[in-house]
Formats: sequence, structure tokens, C-alpha cells
Amino acid sequence: MDSAVSTSASAPGALTSPAAERNSAAILQVLRAHLPADGRVLEIAAGSGQHAAAFAAALPGLDWTPSDPSPEARASIDAWRLKSGAANLRSAERVDMLDEATWPDEPVNAIVCINMIHISPWTATEGLMRLARRSLTRPGGLLYLYGPYREVEVPLAPSNAAFDESLKARDPAWGLRDRGEVETLARSHGLALTLRRAMPANNLSLIFRRG
Repeated sequence: MDSAVSTSASAPGALTSPAAERNSAAILQVLRAHLPADGRVLEIAAGSGQHAAAFAAALPGLDWTPSDPSPEARASIDAWRLKSGAANLRSAERVDMLDEATWPDEPVNAIVCINMIHISPWTATEGLMRLARRSLTRPGGLLYLYGPYREVEVPLAPSNAAFDESLKARDPAWGLRDRGEVETLARSHGLALTLRRAMPANNLSLIFRRG
């Protein structure tokens, strides 16, 4: 869970992330254009649950399952689910990229993972790619990633450099990842990068698809 959260006055038991409030509309625009019209979506590291509630309500043809390893996050996700009333939004599941025993067995059409890769050890990204290879069983299965990255061909924004330093001060295993390294890892699991889109506040949307 991101430390920059507060209790929501509009949804008892729910947490509010300012970052989720700011980026939800921009992310939804990308998801609406690239996710299938129907099918199953698994959200990894769903955090407060604001994204899950917003996206499920906006994309009613999708069966949306949010997940998070944190009990506090799962409680917040379910509070947002109850507030949203979206029939296609499932209860939060415990799924941890560092614990393969928690990974679901059912195939899905898409996996969505927002702001996890830089706030977790690299082994979590490795786990995410293994899960994607296992769960995205059909050609064209989609993995969506959002967050800040380092890129060889793009100068690092000062705000992202400061953010990277603050993350590493909190945990040396955290920090902005090199987009090329993430792409190479994905490719080794049968996932090809098909979209790189610049997003507000020096973030990126990355879409990988199963061959």
C-alpha cells in the first residue's frame, strides 16, 4: 500500500489515494481503447481499490477481479466495491507476486498492474511476468503496466529522479526500473511490447500482448 492514503468520507472503510484520483481518467482512456469488450480482467496490486471501482463501472462488459497481498488494501477495495455497486466487480483476492501459491489458476483475458513495479523488489516483476505467461493463455492476451520508468533514449525528469531516490531511501530493493529490462523480461515470457504511451506526470502506459 502507498503511504500517501487517507480514509474516504464517502465510502466507509475505504482508503483514498490522491495519485489514483489524479491518474484514473487518463488510464481509463488507454484501457477503454485496448482492453477487449468482454472477458476476465485480473488487477494486480489494486491498492486502495479506487481504480478497480472506476474501471469496472466504466467497462461493464468486463469481469474485473482486483487483488492485493495487503489485508488493509483488500478491505479498502471491498469498501469501494460496495460503494460502486458495479455488478462486474468481484471481491478482492489475496494475490502476491512473491508467493506463487496465491496465484489464481483460471485463465484471464487481461492483467492490469498500476504503480507496483517501482514499489516492490525486482522479483515481484519477475513473478508478474510468470503469472502473465500462465494466465494469459490466448493469443493477444494483454498485460497493462502503468508507472514511471527509466529509458535510455529519454532524459530522466527531475521529478522522477527525486522520486527514485526517495523510493530507494525507503527500501534499497525499490526504485524506477529500466523500461528496456522490463521489455526483455516480458519477451522471455512470450509477451511483446505493442504500446508505449507517455502519460501525465512523467509516467508511461505499457501494453504487452501474448503471441
